[in-house]
Amino acid sequence: MPNIKSAKKRVLVTSVKTLQNRMMKSSLKTAVKKADAAIDSGDKAKAAAAVKVAVKVIDKAAAKGVIHKNNAAHKKSRIALKYNKLA
Repeated sequence: MPNIKSAKKRVLVTSVKTLQNRMMKSSLKTAVKKADAAIDSGDKAKAAAAVKVAVKVIDKAAAKGVIHKNNAAHKKSRIALKYNKLA
């Protein structure tokens, strides 16, 4: 355990940020899974809405630094390809 006041604060801040990042990653995975499921179901309108939400969540995660921008681009590209095959 840290003895210095600033080090103690860093421990607290790090734990809060870790939790926030974990929550963001969890919502990201959920949105991507929902988009995949909607695309697999074949319902075009439902799939379009799910893809839109997934892309928004992916962009937010990349903006906050939870995932790398290239990882975000890869995820969005994969979803877009799958969605476009549905059309």
